[in-house]
Amino acid sequence: MLLLGNLSIEEIEERVDVLFPDKLKEIMKVSQQEDVSIKIAPDKWHCFNIPFIMVCGSQETAMVIYDYLKPLHNKFKQQLQISIQK
Repeated sequence: MLLLGNLSIEEIEERVDVLFPDKLKEIMKVSQQEDVSIKIAPDKWHCFNIPFIMVCGSQETAMVIYDYLKPLHNKFKQQLQISIQK
């Protein structure tokens, strides 16, 4: 599968039309992995533009992000998928 793009937290918020909680943004700022030419580290994430998907390096990282976003999902104007890279 071809994956393209490197979305910032602000660009993700714009796509889903929801502002994330400040605590989540703090967590995401320190854990975003820019370089995807290497495997995503267990405590990191990367969000692609095409397809619109967030890839996390571990289930734990995915669950932290998911737990913050779950209460907001019904406000999202676009679906955001979260996956785990093995």
